[in-house]
Amino acid sequence: MPRPVLEVEDLAKHFDIHHLEQRVFAFEGVSFRLCPGQFLLVRGRNGAGKSTLLRTLYRTYVPKGGRIWFEAAEGRIDLARAADVDVAALRQRDIGFVTQFLVARPRVAADEIVAEALRRAGWARAEALDEAHRRLDEFGVKRELWRAYPSTFSGGEQQKVNLARALVLPQRLLLLDEPTASLDAGARHALIRRLGALKAEGVAMIGVFHHPEDVAELIDTELTLAS
Repeated sequence: MPRPVLEVEDLAKHFDIHHLEQRVFAFEGVSFRLCPGQFLLVRGRNGAGKSTLLRTLYRTYVPKGGRIWFEAAEGRIDLARAADVDVAALRQRDIGFVTQFLVARPRVAADEIVAEALRRAGWARAEALDEAHRRLDEFGVKRELWRAYPSTFSGGEQQKVNLARALVLPQRLLLLDEPTASLDAGARHALIRRLGALKAEGVAMIGVFHHPEDVAELIDTELTLAS
């Protein structure tokens, strides 16, 4: 059995609403292990904390209890207690997060957005743009839009750019929060093919999907959150 990429132990998250003097529990007692190339589907009713779990693993939210042991290139690190600077470095290289929303920066072309991760990884600009064009084409973004600003795109076209950017490079861990929202059938099929290729390369994945049948062939294990 390969060494796990991620070991989550008794993870808990709640939110304090101070002006109401209330505490809202998102989840507690969550534990699981995830090895390279495994796909974990997170299930649960609306409001069960599925997206909150992904954001806690990504450390957008700080957990209130438990451990998140991640096998980084430098060794094992507890994301629940890691310094912000270390978390930021891991996001650049080892941990990806895909949502249904693209925060498009003004006056930055779609292909430049997709190529950014490749440039950070040391690719030459021309090679990075060539690969970005391949990924944009894979997700069905029209060629005439590659040099356009995604801030002007429809929601569906922005999501295609978002996916091309997030999936352009293999990473150790990929978190997927409803990535098929706003996608047409062609883009959904392209996403499944790309996730399958990354899985075969050893990328571990955790996904929340409104229609889990979209990724049924990729799922290795499931986690159900109680509401």
